[in-house]
Amino acid sequence: MPVKMLLKELLLLLMMMPLQHYTKTCGFVVYQNDKLFQSKTFTAKSDFSQKIISSKTDENEQDQSASVDMVFSPKYNQKEFQLYSYACVYWNLSTKDWDTYGCQKDKSTDGFLRCRCNHTTNFAVLMTFKKDYQYPQSLDILSNVGCALSITGLALTIIFQIVTRKVRKTSVTWVLVNLCISMLIFNLLFVFGIENSNKNLKASDGDINNIDFDNNDVPRTDTINIPNPMCTAIAALLHYFLLVTFTWNALSAAQLYFLLIRTMKPLPRHFILFISLIGWGVPAIVVAITVGVIYSQNGKNPQWELDYRQEKICWLAIPEPNGVIKSPLLWSFIIPITIILISNVVIFIIISIKVLWKNNQNLTSTKKVSSMKKIVSTLSVAVVFGITWILAYLMLVNDDSIRIVFSYVFCLFNTTQGLQIFILYTVRTKIFQSEASKVLMSLSSIGRRKSLPSVTRPRLRIKMYNFLRSLPTLHERFRLLETSLSSEEITLSESDKAKESI
Repeated sequence: MPVKMLLKELLLLLMMMPLQHYTKTCGFVVYQNDKLFQSKTFTAKSDFSQKIISSKTDENEQDQSASVDMVFSPKYNQKEFQLYSYACVYWNLSTKDWDTYGCQKDKSTDGFLRCRCNHTTNFAVLMTFKKDYQYPQSLDILSNVGCALSITGLALTIIFQIVTRKVRKTSVTWVLVNLCISMLIFNLLFVFGIENSNKNLKASDGDINNIDFDNNDVPRTDTINIPNPMCTAIAALLHYFLLVTFTWNALSAAQLYFLLIRTMKPLPRHFILFISLIGWGVPAIVVAITVGVIYSQNGKNPQWELDYRQEKICWLAIPEPNGVIKSPLLWSFIIPITIILISNVVIFIIISIKVLWKNNQNLTSTKKVSSMKKIVSTLSVAVVFGITWILAYLMLVNDDSIRIVFSYVFCLFNTTQGLQIFILYTVRTKIFQSEASKVLMSLSSIGRRKSLPSVTRPRLRIKMYNFLRSLPTLHERFRLLETSLSSEEITLSESDKAKESI
């Protein structure tokens, strides 16, 4: 790219011209920017000073008999960029673009960039840089532990839902299983794939002596990045499965609205097939359109990937201050997620007021509900609706101390979302507790049969049994997506089942 020219560099240039040319008048002009030199092949994305130096003799045309040696001292932010290469060029008036004809690079040992051209015209040095990305450290302990617990909880929930589906016979099982599957895959991709593998590559020191002086081709852009198609694929998969998770959050909210609010109307025909196509198909369309549009606009640029994803991590690119409107992060993620969260919050409020915290006359159940059960039920709905993602907007505040606090709170609630689902929709079910009670009592009996006195063993089993039996009191009627059908509950309507599962 064109760089700053110091006065001493102009003097050096004058001193290096051959003596036979001093009989001619020679003038130099320094252009403060490159507005008069708009290249079609070279794109400057950085904000460095782009000055152009022009040398002319008293001839009307370019002097093809002159020989000019030039010395440049590049000025750039060495903390953020590393010099990768440069090209010695002149402005070709016929093609109206930069050209390297008659110019070549000279090796330098003093830290300067040296060029030699056999004619006089408008000169510049087009430099390319590697951005010195500060890759984030590995996920901290809180994120690692939270994601590990969520992965385990989601896997157990999926297995439990599938194994016991015939016993429970609830129509909401399909929604919960799909939600857990999408969330499980996203967590696995997040833990094992979000870090860019380029961070492990050995960074160069930006030494000018390491530059290839034989290659003097006009570069395509002033910044280069190491391609990483795998990172781009991971970013697209993370984009897709997070959209799928939010879509199933919205479908869960819609299904509960039909079951609990519109209790007198049946679910639409082919409801399961319809929501499956939406849950897995709509996010795929959004991601495909996003990648397709970006590639069609920048596909000729080998670094088009960074218009879609970041280099620091394999996630959607953060827009520049002047490029927010065109950002894929805005149109293909923030706006859809915001719409889903707003609709889920509205349905959450309606269900909480009309069902959870107020007796519904349309339901046949007349059991009294304690405040603790209502609180647990409300939390269950909030978790499966993804309400805690609202905390992400609080991390946008300008105050660093407040943003850090909300970042930790957001991390705590959302990395453990899978664990919350496991506790609220698996551990609290009667079937799970009954089977867990049998397994624990069996293991306790086998493990302590020889070590404990005969009087102690019954007492221990009684204490363990009483402890496990106390757990169902937390979920007697408040389970969101699950319900245990006993012989007394087999005649409940579909809406009663939904409320019984909250």
